[in-house]
Amino acid sequence: MLDLTKVYSQNFFSRPTLAVAPELLGTILCRKLPDGTILHAPIVEVEAYTQDDPACHAAKGLTKRCEVMFGPAGYAYVYFIYGMYHCLNVVTEANGVAGAVLIRAIGTKGGEGPGKLCRHWQISSIHNGTNLMATESDLWIAKGHKLLASEIGISPRIGISKAQERMWRFFIKSNQYLSLKEKRSTKTQ
Repeated sequence: MLDLTKVYSQNFFSRPTLAVAPELLGTILCRKLPDGTILHAPIVEVEAYTQDDPACHAAKGLTKRCEVMFGPAGYAYVYFIYGMYHCLNVVTEANGVAGAVLIRAIGTKGGEGPGKLCRHWQISSIHNGTNLMATESDLWIAKGHKLLASEIGISPRIGISKAQERMWRFFIKSNQYLSLKEKRSTKTQ
């Protein structure tokens, strides 16, 4: 039975981004809607971004937009892009070091892509800075099941113009809800 009240401590999130990213696969994203309904689905696709990464919002240092990325870990970094989409990220790394994992897809209809999942689950900039370790929040991450390395695919990130060669996209292989099916060359961990 799935227990949506079992969450990770901050120690889980305050590790290096590239360690946290694949371990978020199979965890459960939970969203409490204003009417009290709780939506939940497994995280099936993520991308990692670090402060020394030219594709990261924090690459040029601390700004008002990306200040949440500098810590503490385990909080939501939500930004608005292309004038129409919100994107949900999980803050990682030690306090003061910017890092985040973009939630690209969750295992439910309407969750196939970062903008789509935020629109479908009504996640917006009001969730920026939300504690993802607290079940009393209206957005949190519950423990799911740990995946085997053989179940995880790795590929370049999607839809960016810088550092495209980095193999920092992690996903559950053959999952029907991925934002991009396994068309690119992928490898196993």
